[in-house]
Amino acid sequence: QVQLVESGGGFVQPGESLRLSCVVSGVKVTSTAMGWYRQVPGKRELIARITTSGHLDYEDTVKGRFIISRDSAKNMVYLQMNLLKPEDTARYYCKPIFQNVPWGQGTQVTVSS
Repeated sequence: QVQLVESGGGFVQPGESLRLSCVVSGVKVTSTAMGWYRQVPGKRELIARITTSGHLDYEDTVKGRFIISRDSAKNMVYLQMNLLKPEDTARYYCKPIFQNVPWGQGTQVTVSS
């Protein structure tokens, strides 16, 4: 059974950084494409993904500011978030992209001055 536990969110000011972490169990992060999603009322969108080969893709609004990575030894996925903007405020989730597994609890990121 796949379990996902996200952490690292918080309240920050515009321009600051956060690093989100996701502990993954039940599947190896190198064996499936992993993604970071963010949810605002009415919408959950994929914003970053890392494929099994290590290819990285980003949604346009985070490209150049966010970096997705993984640690195969720890079986974790990370999202480095730089130059945060108020519009990045959301709840963030990690998940295998192509697997129908339960979502984790997510981690809240709030960007405000």
